[in-house]
Amino acid sequence: MTGSALPRLLRPRALGAGDLVVIASLSGPLPDAYEPNVERTVAAFERMGFRVRRAPLLEAGRRHWWSAATPAEIAGELNALLRDPEVRAIVASDGGQTALGYLDLIDVEAVRADPKPILGYSDISLLHLVLHARTGLVGFHADMAVPGFGGAWQCAPAARRAELEGLYSRLLTGTGAIGALPAGPSWECWRPGRAEGPLIGGVINRIVLAQATPFALPLERFDGAVLFWEEMGGHASYVWSYLQVMRHSGILDRIAGMVVGVPREIGGLEPGACPTLREIVLDVLGERDIPVLGNVDFGHAGPNLPMPVGIRAGLDARRRTLSLLEPAVR
Repeated sequence: MTGSALPRLLRPRALGAGDLVVIASLSGPLPDAYEPNVERTVAAFERMGFRVRRAPLLEAGRRHWWSAATPAEIAGELNALLRDPEVRAIVASDGGQTALGYLDLIDVEAVRADPKPILGYSDISLLHLVLHARTGLVGFHADMAVPGFGGAWQCAPAARRAELEGLYSRLLTGTGAIGALPAGPSWECWRPGRAEGPLIGGVINRIVLAQATPFALPLERFDGAVLFWEEMGGHASYVWSYLQVMRHSGILDRIAGMVVGVPREIGGLEPGACPTLREIVLDVLGERDIPVLGNVDFGHAGPNLPMPVGIRAGLDARRRTLSLLEPAVR
């Protein structure tokens, strides 16, 4: 695929008051214990002014192996939501290990005809990357129902919850740029510098997996991009290996900057361990002189700052700022 053949950025229509948001099982099942998390998610979106509905597969205790249903069933439900003009946004209930099974079953023409925000991270990173590659859709790497809105948000101070609720509401309804995302005390400058470019990324292992499919992002999509990534589980050596894959594929030679999320439950990164995540990143980057902002609060480590895939962002690592320079919706 040549640069001229890359699809244009496809922004969903902005949501309005009373629009319908559907919570759907796009990957893993809903254990009985997490039913209250879904109910809290419904309440959060209702406070933002939206109507909320649950998709049929979002049923506590329903499962097929490690998934909420078979890949074909999940794809069928997702496609129905994509085709339904009443549905204006789709929120994943959780991540998991299923999206790879139905990437080839998604109705991409329905996405092109009526683009909608799909919110989620973890396994949902695959949907964002593949749909962005195939249609140009802006993917909302953002919180989900169980671990996010209904989980991590509940543990955050009230002021932080209110800040996030306002941020998500503006992201989904506003046609102006968000500007600077609220910085947290964990943010670190790992390599100084400034960059502007489209946000491309997700969970690092899903980035690598997506690039191994026929639906991979063309390398041109990484030209001048701000690559963001995070990881949960596994070992520090795995992260080093994933970064090496991106080095070999040429991705690291094309990006303009990097934003790294707070790691979670990664063996070998315990306090005082060597190497640190910063050392791993800089080791693989080598002489590539690009800004790197580390320990940014998106992904598995807690309440997510939204990272809209494809939207132009401004990064100033020395000042520890990350800004969304254009709207995610139209």
